[in-house]
Amino acid sequence: MIATLLGCCVSACLWDPVRQIGGMNHVLFADETRDAANQFGHGVNGMELLINNLLQQGALRGRLRAKVFGGASMIAGLSSAGEKNGAFVVDFLAREGIAYVGGDLGGTLARRLEFWPTTGRARIKMVNKKVEIEEVKTPTSEVELF
Repeated sequence: MIATLLGCCVSACLWDPVRQIGGMNHVLFADETRDAANQFGHGVNGMELLINNLLQQGALRGRLRAKVFGGASMIAGLSSAGEKNGAFVVDFLAREGIAYVGGDLGGTLARRLEFWPTTGRARIKMVNKKVEIEEVKTPTSEVELF
């Protein structure tokens, strides 16, 4: 089982049901950047690395199945990064001819994702607990150093 926590990021979970192998990535930026220094978090590089790794292990492209999760709008009205990430991954799968068979995209809550790469089973838990952060109070008295 592979697990990750997703906010506006997106994870693509791919597997070959016949070979019973799979993998998961974590896309931070939905772009076409091919910068070697940041290759794992960028959309194209992250998707290509995942697919190529599965093919090297014996998966067949025509048998690959995909589920996609994440892409939340964590701060309303601030950014559409989550939406862009989700759309990028789904479009990439379509261009590559990989069957997109489900997932859970969008919303406003983070998710904990668990993925079983040999079976394609996935489970999410919405992270909806809000934590109040107390303001640090400045001491009212002077500190004397000696």
